[in-house]
Amino acid sequence: MVFSSTLFLFYFLPGFLLLYYAVPKHLKNAVALLASLLFYAWGGLQFLALFVGSVGVNFVLIRYMDATPDRWKQRIFLIISILLNVGMLFYFKYANFFLDNASAVRSYFGGPELTWEKVVLPIGISFFTFEKLTYTVDVYRGVNKPLKSFWDFMLYIMLFPKMIAGPIVRFHEIAGQLTDRSAFDTVDQKLAGLFRFVIGLAKKVLIANVLGEQADQIFHMAPEALGAAQAWLGALAYTFQIYFDFSGYSDMAIGLGRMMGFQFPENFNNPYVSRSITEFWQRWHITLGRWMRDYLYIPLGGNRVSPSRLYVNLGTVFILSGLWHGAAWNFIAWGAYHGLFLILDRLFLLRLYRPLGPLSMVPTFLITVVGWVLFRADSLHAAGRYLHAMLRLRTAAKELYFSGEFWFTLLLAAGSCAVAAWPAVERWEVGLLARGHFTLRGALGLAVCSAVLLVISLSYVVSNSFNPFIYFRF
Repeated sequence: MVFSSTLFLFYFLPGFLLLYYAVPKHLKNAVALLASLLFYAWGGLQFLALFVGSVGVNFVLIRYMDATPDRWKQRIFLIISILLNVGMLFYFKYANFFLDNASAVRSYFGGPELTWEKVVLPIGISFFTFEKLTYTVDVYRGVNKPLKSFWDFMLYIMLFPKMIAGPIVRFHEIAGQLTDRSAFDTVDQKLAGLFRFVIGLAKKVLIANVLGEQADQIFHMAPEALGAAQAWLGALAYTFQIYFDFSGYSDMAIGLGRMMGFQFPENFNNPYVSRSITEFWQRWHITLGRWMRDYLYIPLGGNRVSPSRLYVNLGTVFILSGLWHGAAWNFIAWGAYHGLFLILDRLFLLRLYRPLGPLSMVPTFLITVVGWVLFRADSLHAAGRYLHAMLRLRTAAKELYFSGEFWFTLLLAAGSCAVAAWPAVERWEVGLLARGHFTLRGALGLAVCSAVLLVISLSYVVSNSFNPFIYFRF
């Protein structure tokens, strides 16, 4: 069940909010947990028992870890918990990938292919695995005490607004809110949450879906049939599609959380105005970047090592980041590609960009667009063929029709990213999102804007069958 589906928008969400607001405060967690179980079961019922069981085992292990004063025993419980969670992720997400590659190598040398029952990927496993890991590590480090209630822990992992595609909420960021949300349970917070949800929905259905339909058409064609202009147009369409799709989903998740009294961390900050790939990763999928920094990059030594070791650490983290996104060589190549430019930034690119000022956004954006081709392609070979088409200066063998709606949406996407970079707009946006109180006039204006955008977005949802969500793959 995706947030932009008719089932969620017309049935699940209204029913949940009516019940959630109607019950007394001490029952709100129970309602949220039951709704989350139903939400997950709708798309992954066959994995629900396994999912709940793994959460239960993790809860018990961390309780035992916290109860023992012996640091060595704590470390043993920590290692068991990490191996359990990483092992589940490896089996479900990467078993097919490694077995397929082992089989290919074996057949290349004349051996028989390996037979293997294909493993189905549980929805959202990459995100909730990272959240179970952050709970384990935060408790071990003494950042927070473990939750006393198993149901509160279950709610932290399964809370439906963030369960499928984030933001990745680290335990210490939400620990207090699991038991007391009274500070954020106000009409103003609910109104701000509704506006944030509607903004995300509009980004998803009015921009991402329109661009995605054209991007899919171009990427599904044989690259040999494309001219350079068409190939670049497809890459640009996907570049904006993935941003408005994923950031729109994050906006909807943050808005839903806010309507429930939860404060989730921000996940995007207009990444396409970045002046370097280093800055891009400070603005793109922020919660993943912070997770990788705090739980992987810093434990590897971070910046406190020799330059050569630092470059190895950066490359390792971003190759693993690519692998986290998908079990395929093109995702690994995408991670290595970004890792390479992060290393080049430290070596000399940042010094070259500095005199350019805002113009450094241009090469950074082009680097990003090329990277998204690696991400979008069905395989590394397909990515190479598509990149070759982007460099082939000839007329396309097959003409493509681009509707006026597509051109308008592409310009709207590019223009909104550019306008949002203006300091005045950025200050207004940050102020609006952080505001805890609205005047009557401001509240009415926000309500009217939300209602208009919601009606337009719902009309698109009802009238269009094209409604994919990119990060459901991960």
